[in-house]
Amino acid sequence: MDAQDWNARYAGRELVWGSGPNRFLAGEASELEPGRALDLACGEGRNAIWLAEHGWRATGVDFAEAGIAKARQLAAERGVEVEWHVADLLAYEPAGRAYELVLLFYLQLPRPKLEPILRRAAAAVAPGGTFLLVGHHARNLAEGWGGPSDAAVLYGPEDVVPALARLEVERAEAVDRPVETPEGERTAIDVLVRASAPGPAPPR
Repeated sequence: MDAQDWNARYAGRELVWGSGPNRFLAGEASELEPGRALDLACGEGRNAIWLAEHGWRATGVDFAEAGIAKARQLAAERGVEVEWHVADLLAYEPAGRAYELVLLFYLQLPRPKLEPILRRAAAAVAPGGTFLLVGHHARNLAEGWGGPSDAAVLYGPEDVVPALARLEVERAEAVDRPVETPEGERTAIDVLVRASAPGPAPPR
């Protein structure tokens, strides 16, 4: 899907993904010391807004103008400030070593396009900071529920970790995600990679 497709998907009044944070973000980031956070492919902004509500100086980036517009509205309704950018991650260059937390959630691209984005995201992590990726696992196509039906945009930890050369990998695994459906609860299979940048975190 390109920016036009996502703009069409975000065109409705309702939030596509809801207003609460991704469950893995809440679980992995809740005990981190707030600092600067970068949410790449932020969609309608729910994760960046949750971070801002928890003391982070958050920045959200997405190529869908309609998504960013809804993110701005939701942030205003929730009374938080987030810096928003409309940009294509294929060309976007975040500042190096500038963020204590860098998120990349459910960006599903073929590996030749994904790899340079991963490298730039890893380079944006400040010393002592954290990189967190969640995506649809390659196994989800045959064994899980939902997600893209194109195997070319699915991946596993082994496809992510090599692009994180300067980071120390803490978790790189498949994780189950329960999904409520009209037919009952189903299980999606995601990939979760958490890594940290060496060096002490600067005083804030």
